[in-house]
Amino acid sequence: MDALVAAMCDQLIKAVNVTMDPESSQIYRLEALKFFEEFKEKSLLCVPCGLHLADKAQTAVIRHFGLQILEHVIKFRWNDMHQQEKIQVKDCTMQLLSKGTYPILEEESYIKDVLSRVVVEMIKREWPQNWPNMLKEMESLSSEGEAQTELVMLILLRLAEDVITFQTLPLQRRRDIQQTLSQNMESIFNFLMTILHLNIKEYQKLKGSPQHEMKARAHCRVAVATLSTLAGYIDWVSLVYITSGNCRLLESLCLLLSEPELQLEAAECLLIAISRRGKLEERKPFMLLFDDVAINYILCAAQSADGPASSETQSVEVVERRYVFLKRLCQVLCALGSQLTYLVGSDAKVDVPANLSKFLEAVLAFSTHSSLFLRSSTLSTWASVFRHETLSQEPIVVEMAIKYLRLSITNLVKTGFPSRNDHPSCQFSRVDFDSDEDFNTFFNSFRAHQGEGVRCACRLVPLEAFQMAAMWLQYKLGNSNATPQGEGLSSLFSTPVLEWDAVTVFMECVVSQVLKSLEEEKLPVGGSMELLQAVLSYDTKEPLIMSCVLTNVSTLFPFVKHRLEFLPQVLCKLFETVTFEPVQEIKAPRTRAVNNVRRHACSAIIKICRDYPQFILPCFEMFYNHVKKMFSGDAALTVMEKSALIESLVLISNEFKDFEKQKAFIGELLASVMADWTSDTTKQVLSNPAVFLSFIGADQVVNEQCKEVDAVSLNRGRLAFCLNAMLGVVKRAHWPADQEAAKAGGFFVGYTPSGAAIYRNPCAAQFLAFLPNLLALIRTQNSLFTPENRARLSETFTRVHELMDGERNVVLGLGHSIQDSYDAPSFKTNLERMQGFFSQLYDNCFHILGNGGLSLQQEFYNVDRLAEELSASAFFSLEHVPDHRLRPFIRLFVRQMVLSCPSEYNDSLLCPLLGPLFNYILQSLNMKWQVINQRASVNGEEEEEEVVCQESQVTQEMLEEQLVRILTREVLDFITVSCISRKVPEPAPNKEEVEEEDVMMDATQAPSTAPITDELTELGKSLMDNENIYMTLLSFTFTSLSWKDATYCHRTASIICWTLLRQVIGGNLLPEAVSWFFVSVLKGLQTHGQHEVCNASLSHLAMQIYDNLRPRYMELRAVMNQVPNISIESLDLYDRRLMEPNTHKVGEKKRKEQFRKLIAGSVGKALCQQFRKEVHIRNLPSLYKKVKPDKDVPSSNEPIGLTALFDPENNAL
Repeated sequence: MDALVAAMCDQLIKAVNVTMDPESSQIYRLEALKFFEEFKEKSLLCVPCGLHLADKAQTAVIRHFGLQILEHVIKFRWNDMHQQEKIQVKDCTMQLLSKGTYPILEEESYIKDVLSRVVVEMIKREWPQNWPNMLKEMESLSSEGEAQTELVMLILLRLAEDVITFQTLPLQRRRDIQQTLSQNMESIFNFLMTILHLNIKEYQKLKGSPQHEMKARAHCRVAVATLSTLAGYIDWVSLVYITSGNCRLLESLCLLLSEPELQLEAAECLLIAISRRGKLEERKPFMLLFDDVAINYILCAAQSADGPASSETQSVEVVERRYVFLKRLCQVLCALGSQLTYLVGSDAKVDVPANLSKFLEAVLAFSTHSSLFLRSSTLSTWASVFRHETLSQEPIVVEMAIKYLRLSITNLVKTGFPSRNDHPSCQFSRVDFDSDEDFNTFFNSFRAHQGEGVRCACRLVPLEAFQMAAMWLQYKLGNSNATPQGEGLSSLFSTPVLEWDAVTVFMECVVSQVLKSLEEEKLPVGGSMELLQAVLSYDTKEPLIMSCVLTNVSTLFPFVKHRLEFLPQVLCKLFETVTFEPVQEIKAPRTRAVNNVRRHACSAIIKICRDYPQFILPCFEMFYNHVKKMFSGDAALTVMEKSALIESLVLISNEFKDFEKQKAFIGELLASVMADWTSDTTKQVLSNPAVFLSFIGADQVVNEQCKEVDAVSLNRGRLAFCLNAMLGVVKRAHWPADQEAAKAGGFFVGYTPSGAAIYRNPCAAQFLAFLPNLLALIRTQNSLFTPENRARLSETFTRVHELMDGERNVVLGLGHSIQDSYDAPSFKTNLERMQGFFSQLYDNCFHILGNGGLSLQQEFYNVDRLAEELSASAFFSLEHVPDHRLRPFIRLFVRQMVLSCPSEYNDSLLCPLLGPLFNYILQSLNMKWQVINQRASVNGEEEEEEVVCQESQVTQEMLEEQLVRILTREVLDFITVSCISRKVPEPAPNKEEVEEEDVMMDATQAPSTAPITDELTELGKSLMDNENIYMTLLSFTFTSLSWKDATYCHRTASIICWTLLRQVIGGNLLPEAVSWFFVSVLKGLQTHGQHEVCNASLSHLAMQIYDNLRPRYMELRAVMNQVPNISIESLDLYDRRLMEPNTHKVGEKKRKEQFRKLIAGSVGKALCQQFRKEVHIRNLPSLYKKVKPDKDVPSSNEPIGLTALFDPENNAL
């Protein structure tokens, strides 16, 4: 036998060497791997060979392979082994632990890891029932040396991870082991703490001695392993063990923060401990960390944060470890701050700690660190402290608020790009971010949270905050002469731009909060007007800085209502900026930065007119004359700028509160637009696709070297202006919000049958005259996607209907160069210009239609033959419209129409339009998802045949799939809005007190919450009354459950499917239809069942269908019989309880569990799980059975005195 084992071991060693030799051929390596697998699966020599190969005399790689064999035997053959074999494996493994490893500093880490795995696999199968002394054996093993102690720590850690964290055991075994661990937790914790203190003491005693360096490192290694093991237990054990002895454990961990070799692991333990939740009384001991000893160590570590980490002489590894420690320590402080804000002022009656100032100093140290990540981590703590009702009253917190505001001024400056080296934070950014785009995204999020912190601090010291903001802004305004004017100043990376950007954000946050916090008479009106005057006087030709100036004007404008004499100056500044043109760019194409400034000025005017129309109204004539002058002058206004000015005039005109006056004004404003739009020439252009393409120049070949013909550019501009102008008017023109004012102004018409008021819109006449040609244009646009009209495009514009590059990148989730957003021209090529025109034209048409119903209401929906007109235009030729155009059609028009349409028009307008639309979308999306599924399967089969694939083809397929996914979700949202009305119950009070003793036991069980009820809307009821429409809707929703989009599947299954099906189950559904609905849900489980969220919603839907329809449809039982691995006995029991009313009923939760077990065979596996060999762990006789409490009822023979109590002769009462 020994010779046989030796021979087999020789073969295995040779095979291992082949696989590890880089010179081995692929064929030999595959043969060796095949030999390994066959040996592990079939050979009877696995145990002796594994033990032989694991001997210390072998090389590390061979030993590792031998231990892997033993692990495989235990995982997959343990149940078939005799008891004597199991004892042999266990004894030999314990011998390996004791004598089979090298000293702690010499042994390879992967050997320790696999050896600990072998032991834990045995523990999971035999402890505590068949191995009751396991913990004692481990304890005695740790006394044999540092190497054995480290192995014991690894075993205890892995056991906790498998049982508690990853839960890789059957439920009963997991409960047995966890409960045994919990019962022995006091001794386990004492053991761990003893090992930790002993090794730390020895390490600190020996670490300075050169002759004992190796011994000191060994003790340090054991201490690190012990801390890691503690971290695995602190997360779930009872808080009593963590906080016992006046938080002795946590205080010890705080002391270790000063030990460079142990501080990281200590900080991780602290973080896990302090992040725990539980009852108030259990968490009160955490406040002991604010005592002198602990808080001083934390403060010292925090204040030395920029020490070794910022030194260039340190090695990369040391810097990285130090940096990770700083992150953990920062998180520890934030977790401590969370406990502080929760406990102080609560029912626990915790006082404000005396060392609060030291805690805040420690947080402040991280807020001043060069690392953006560390600064970002502290923001939530600052905000919660400043918001806290009790803490915010403390003088130290008010003092810190001022420091925080000063600090925010510099923190808001966007510095630290990883591609640059102009700031200390750049080196940290290179660790945290892969690119400037990643950094920029994170910084934008950081700035938003920083702004919230500034607002919270501003509540405490509003006037001081305003003074800081004003001082900083005055400095920037007065320092303009020192700013070098020259090329590259407008770069995002230039210091002036970054500082202007930061001061603008700070100013916005402070002023918005000052206006909320202070009473009107206390507002700093004088200072703000002085500041506004300085801002208005400031002039620059740098577009990025000018944009910041405009933001500051908008920010300070609310103070103008107290000094209306400044209003004309503000308006003049904004009008001047609408025509902003840098000197050096007069002859060059405008960059995006310049266009953004002009757009910003237009937006600022619209915002002022929207929010303060009553103050602008006295200046209306001046405003209107200025606009007319700009329209007739030489200023080269774009379509957008003209439309924005019209929009602002309409907003002011709403303050007329006089229907006839406003109607006449809008008629005057749109006179030229209406004359151009309703002309016979325009009608002919908009009604004929060929003429339309010629009119806009899409059938002409244009070279990039020469510009397009001016005539077609003007034609496009005319069309775009007409649409933008009408959009601005129909979106903004409105009747007064007050009904009495509306009646007095002539807007009020009457009431609907349901009692809602009906008003007239002053732009109705213009809109209704605009509508016929608008519908003609929409029909023409839909026709442009047909093959015959695509053929009319010139070779310059053949790709004009494709996504623009920017939109394409958004769909694919790709970033773009930050600098390109500012320096690049708005449109780089003629094709891009034409693509932008088509995209804006398409969107604006549906914007106008969608806003028409919202603004005009009855006047829009009373249009003669509206359903037929819309069907012949907006809904025309949808089969040729690409997915990226269908999305705005649904989102901008159809959705808005459904939301704004009065219910009395449901049957006459919406149902005739939505029925065919749902039918088309079902067929279209179903075909596209089938193509996606087929493509995935074909790619899988051909992967080996065709490894190299064109990158462009792959990108196009990804784009198409993502567009289908986006459109599918858009349709889901639309169906939900159209049909479903969700009633959310009142939220329960936020309780952080959680009983943690059984948290890990019940981790897989969702918390019970009040159910959300879904009901049909009025439109949903109308749709479900139409048999064709409701069958289409049901077919669509149930078919889509098996489309490969888990998010969509979950939402459809949980919100839509049952709400719709419930309305028709009382009717005469065909048995085939019922079976199809049920099978569709099971197909969804097959596709998405590996996702727990989808599994829960689909299983619940399947149970609802089965429970409600099974009594009437035997066909559902036939479907259930076909579920793989279903237990017929369990199904019979379930059916019996369902069908027989007198049968003992079980609880809802238990019924759900039973049904999920019944259909478990239909749940699909994730690809990573499909070919994985299953591990089976047998349950042992349970040690812990729930004992039913004895009912405290006395036997019938014993009198208990009740009769005497009611005896009329008893006078004792």
